[in-house]
Amino acid sequence: MNIKKNFIMILLIMLMIISAWIINQNKHESEFKSVLILEKPIQLPEFSLINHKKSPVNKNTFAGQWDLVFFGFTNCPDICPATLHTLNQVRQKLEESDLKKIPRIVLISVDPERDTPAALTEYINYFGDQNIGITGDIKELTKLTKALGVFFEKVMDDYDNYTVNHSAAVLLISPAAEFSALFSAPHVIEDFIDDLKKILDNYS
Repeated sequence: MNIKKNFIMILLIMLMIISAWIINQNKHESEFKSVLILEKPIQLPEFSLINHKKSPVNKNTFAGQWDLVFFGFTNCPDICPATLHTLNQVRQKLEESDLKKIPRIVLISVDPERDTPAALTEYINYFGDQNIGITGDIKELTKLTKALGVFFEKVMDDYDNYTVNHSAAVLLISPAAEFSALFSAPHVIEDFIDDLKKILDNYS
């Protein structure tokens, strides 16, 4: 029953996001190429996880700076490494520009059973410096994913192993600790950078 309720909650949030996109499509059509701006940003909920250094993580961790957040896992064969590679390229190009507010890259594991802090540390270091990996209790993770409308699902195979199905989107969290924009896959680096710079330059 809890799984069904969680799915319905996530579905409702995603419908709200899609509705906002439809309403504001004409408004942003010529301004942005690859991002959905939430007209009403979603405040991060109360939750308690840990980062790759075993330090506590909660909603306040995301206050005071911009974050590009991706929900994935270290055993992901394709989408996760490709997305993190793209985000690293985006960050490098932003650092070469005159932009002062460079977002952090944050990987939140949807496979906390296998993604220990040590595993996350080794993994995120492949994709540049200053990245953050987050893991922890599955119930606390679910608090966060439900509030943000992020889908993930553990799927068993025929060999008593499993993978995790999950969204390929990148969430932009503002300095107010609010989910403010959504970059959907596939990610075109040039469009991603152009849209991100517009958002950061116009933020007050």
